[in-house]
Amino acid sequence: MNDSSSGPPAMRSDARRNYERLLRIAEDAFAKQGVNASLTEIAKRADVGIGTLYRHFPTREALLEAVLRDRFDTLSSQGREMGETYAPEDALLNWLRLVIAELSRFRGLAVSITACLDGMSPELAAACGGLRKTAEDLLTRARLDEAVRDEVTVSDVLRFVNAIALVTEQSPQPAGEADRMLALLMNGFRRPD
Repeated sequence: MNDSSSGPPAMRSDARRNYERLLRIAEDAFAKQGVNASLTEIAKRADVGIGTLYRHFPTREALLEAVLRDRFDTLSSQGREMGETYAPEDALLNWLRLVIAELSRFRGLAVSITACLDGMSPELAAACGGLRKTAEDLLTRARLDEAVRDEVTVSDVLRFVNAIALVTEQSPQPAGEADRMLALLMNGFRRPD
C-alpha cells in the first residue's frame, strides 16, 4: 500500500514537509473549490513556488491521485470488511453508497474518475485500481448469491455509481438523491424473480 504522507523514500526532510503541506492544502482546496482549483493558488497557500508543486506533482492528475490514494485505499478496506460481515447484496449496496459519497466530496471528481474508467488518465488509474478490485469482489459475491444478474459487469457498476455521483453533486440534498438513484440502480441489477 502506498503511503502518500511519506512521499518518495529518498526525500529530504524539507522536501517531505513541502510534499505533505501541498497534499493537505490541495485536499482542502479540492474540497472547497473542486478538482479544478488553481494549482498556483495551492502552491501559494502551501508557501512554495509553483515549480516545487510541479516537481512533486508533474500534473493536476498526479496531485489528485496522491490526495485520493489513501482515501480510496480506505474505501477498499471498508468494502473488504463489508464483504466479510454483510450478506452479499447488502455489502455491495452499502459499499457503493460510501463510494458515491466519496466521489461527491470534491466537485468535478466524478468527471476525472470517468477519464480514469475510460483509460484516459493513467495517473488516476493507480488510485482507482483498488476500488475496481473491491467492486469486482463484491459483485462476484452478489452474483454467486444470485442477488445480481450475471450480465452486470464491474465496469457497469462503476460507471453507474460514477454517474450518480456526477448528477447529484449539485443537488440540494445529494445523499438522499443518491440513495434514491442507487436503489433504482440495484433494482435494475437484481435477477428477476
